[in-house]
Amino acid sequence: MDHNKVTPYNSENSKKSQVEDMFDNIAPKYDLLNHVLSMKIDVLWRNKLVDMLKKDQPQLVLDVATGTGDLALAVQKGTNSDVVGLDLSQQMLNVGIEKIKKQNLDGKITMQKGDAEQLPFEDNKFDGVTVAFGVRNFENLEKGLSELRRVVKENKSIYILEFSKVEGFLAPFYMFYFKNILPAIGRLVSKDNRAYTYLPDSVNAFPFGEKMKTILLNTGFKKVEYTKLSLGIATIYKATK
Repeated sequence: MDHNKVTPYNSENSKKSQVEDMFDNIAPKYDLLNHVLSMKIDVLWRNKLVDMLKKDQPQLVLDVATGTGDLALAVQKGTNSDVVGLDLSQQMLNVGIEKIKKQNLDGKITMQKGDAEQLPFEDNKFDGVTVAFGVRNFENLEKGLSELRRVVKENKSIYILEFSKVEGFLAPFYMFYFKNILPAIGRLVSKDNRAYTYLPDSVNAFPFGEKMKTILLNTGFKKVEYTKLSLGIATIYKATK
């Protein structure tokens, strides 16, 4: 199955506009659902990414598919850098802007609406680029990744946190939860029938591990490493320009 063809609503609209609609729909409940469905493990995963990024001592970081700003906030606090958060969904950004204001960080984190596949920034601008659970939603993965590469400085890295696939004896149990229980809770809380069915579908179709590493190398990155988290539920990819 082509990961670019898995869409939230199976409508005639482009994947991009469907993803934007989906996140606009679920924005008010998104944070609650995220933490409930992942049992807050997603917080540990983000912190792991920030620990890796910290070693680069970044001054300016771009967080793509920033959503409600969880990773942007973690990056800012962990590295004390200035952060630009970019997302397709204005409703998700609105939630993030409120969170940032509450923490008095609006001077350090800027949120803006934009498209990962046409980034509104010049080449070699950022000391680091991060994406948490966003590249899976790109309409054209290779185009999005090459944009991330374009805006990061030479010899600096992009960090991608994305769902992958659990391997080993826990795999069937996790897949049952992922395909049956998670979408049911998601539907109940978000009132969006498709959003949380799209999640397992899009993860199943998405390249991970060595396949994702190959795609990143083919995009022009000179070095790619990856770290599996929580038995492979998620993976962090570090790709250096």
